[in-house]
Amino acid sequence: MDGTRPAGFWIRAVAALADFGVFFLVQISLGYVAVVAVGPDVDDLLVFLPLVWAFTLLFAGTYTTVLHALVGGQTLGKMLVGVRVLGSEGGALSVGAAFLRFIGYFISLGTLGLGFVMAGWRGDKRALHDLLAGSRVVRASRAASPSAAVESVVSASAG
Repeated sequence: MDGTRPAGFWIRAVAALADFGVFFLVQISLGYVAVVAVGPDVDDLLVFLPLVWAFTLLFAGTYTTVLHALVGGQTLGKMLVGVRVLGSEGGALSVGAAFLRFIGYFISLGTLGLGFVMAGWRGDKRALHDLLAGSRVVRASRAASPSAAVESVVSASAG
């Protein structure tokens, strides 16, 4: 794996599911904090549910933008499956392009999900949000993957 092979639909779907798990944990945590701060009657407040969703959306936007632009192009889900997001020229995404990619998720979803499915149909494996942001998702090189880092630490400590 040299870091230039495109990542296909299914591996990207697994990465997205892992990231949705992170978002779910954040949403549950926000609900818990609200119950502790306001009390068990927090569900009766009309603003509670929209506020939790808004903070979760804000977290998701910040999480994906920062990690794609500033932390090697990998969210936790992408680290887990060994893929990364690059600019179309092979370099890191700018913060603006990473944020546009996040906004593009909603456009991909708004096409009844076909914007995501494009990654399975196209030869270059780019989804609609990749085309909008000028990004591509590739398999990370073995040397850059988290599992390779763990293996090197384990083998160094064993030797």
